[in-house]
Amino acid sequence: MSTAVKLQEVRIKDVKVTADTITAQFVDGRTVSVPLAWSWRLSEATPRQRSNFEIIGDGDGVHWPDIDEDISAEGMIYGIPAYRPQKQKAKSK
Repeated sequence: MSTAVKLQEVRIKDVKVTADTITAQFVDGRTVSVPLAWSWRLSEATPRQRSNFEIIGDGDGVHWPDIDEDISAEGMIYGIPAYRPQKQKAKSK
């Protein structure tokens, strides 16, 4: 006997950002929390900036316009942090 499993679309319904975590409620009932440090932009943002977000692409992700940060639903589900970019060293002549 085989069992067919229908994969649910990974879509965000709501988001809450605290001083320590980013928590997403998904349309399929899951709740996923990740450390705020996974987004260096959000961790450096003010509480007001963190609370100003919009869910984009029918739940594909979240956008914070004040700090130009985007987090995808799949990134939260699969645990993909947004690391701070490395500064490039100036070339010496």
